[in-house]
Amino acid sequence: MKFTEEHEWLRVEDDLVVVGITEHAAAQLGDVVFIELPDEGITVTKDEEICVIESVKAASDILAPLDGEIVEVNSLLVDEPSKVNEDAIGDAWFFKMKIEDLSVLDDFMSEAEYKALIG
Repeated sequence: MKFTEEHEWLRVEDDLVVVGITEHAAAQLGDVVFIELPDEGITVTKDEEICVIESVKAASDILAPLDGEIVEVNSLLVDEPSKVNEDAIGDAWFFKMKIEDLSVLDDFMSEAEYKALIG
């Protein structure tokens, strides 16, 4: 897994990148009550706002970590947004992306680097 400074995690599955938010981010948000996911089939640009996540504390935008196409979204989260608090790194992934070059993931933090960031 790789991690962003915006508290997203990235995991490669076959030729896709699965994206979600970290347990740290979920804990900081508190109880998640609503998630707006991007549409499947859209092309996104790195740092573009593509999701909204609302909790009892605040609303936050989720940014696209990479340029690519959204090929699948986790519709489970629309009906059960609290899954983010229960299993942020597992079942509560947000979307899957197809990108041109998986080597760009080398630019992101390792788990150890991310843990150092959140201290």
